[in-house]
Amino acid sequence: MRPFPSLSEALRRAFGRKVWKIPLDAGFSCPNRDGALSRRGCAFCNERGSGTGLAASGLSLREQWDLWRDRLARSRGADRFLAYLQSYSNTYGPPERLAAVLDELRGLPGLAGVCIGTRPDCLDGGKIALLAGLKLPWVQLDLGLQSADPATLTRINRGHDPACFARAAEEAASAGLLVCAHLMAGLPGEGREAFLAGVDFINDLPVAGVKLHNTLVLKGTELAKDWAAGEYEPPGLPDYAEWAAEAVDRLRPDIVVQRLCADPAPGELLAPAWASDKAGVLAAVRAGLEARGFAPLG
Repeated sequence: MRPFPSLSEALRRAFGRKVWKIPLDAGFSCPNRDGALSRRGCAFCNERGSGTGLAASGLSLREQWDLWRDRLARSRGADRFLAYLQSYSNTYGPPERLAAVLDELRGLPGLAGVCIGTRPDCLDGGKIALLAGLKLPWVQLDLGLQSADPATLTRINRGHDPACFARAAEEAASAGLLVCAHLMAGLPGEGREAFLAGVDFINDLPVAGVKLHNTLVLKGTELAKDWAAGEYEPPGLPDYAEWAAEAVDRLRPDIVVQRLCADPAPGELLAPAWASDKAGVLAAVRAGLEARGFAPLG
């Protein structure tokens, strides 16, 4: 049986111990929210930019860090962490802003590495150099692709094309950054073949990790309007579980699978109802993986 290429195992190899991820909100914006490209946002994205929203509550990065670090230390005995700048596009704006945020991260107690969530069109050589200059053992760029189909990216108001992602991934990897691609299944107008075409696209790029997401219909999104009007219906759980298992099977074996399904925040999910049962979704995907010869996941 083949081992599952998990993030937890990759981190153990890198650090020799368990490392936990802490989500942080640095208060960045997005060109799809502030009018530079659009004010509508991506069709699937909520107003919090798929993050915690803690910056709006007035908590500094250090305060957010301490909140999560103390909680994990008490409940799990954790003492080494990755700082995950998750909300919105964390390389958007002037390089001086990014440099200041990175300086804040350097001083966080227990910091082992960083993960920076952003869009491929919010990167340039100077910002990539700032990230590479962190000189930490784990510097990851969480880069949204979502689909490798230009028509789909236009349909969901993404604002960039697949070639933009490819350029950003290649430049980031050349600078020594770990690139983690985000890929969504069940986007409007897409089914199994389009999703798996995205896997093939990623396989041809210097991508170190991937996060798979089932498309969620969240309150306050453009996709919610389409769903309410009967113009969009997300895939069922059996389809998603099969597609996700096939995607992992199809990935290059060196690519670390960092997520198998999306995780909606309480109160924001409209559809599909099955996505609220994360344990059930993971069990279905794991069953598909085991059927394809992967060792059972813990």
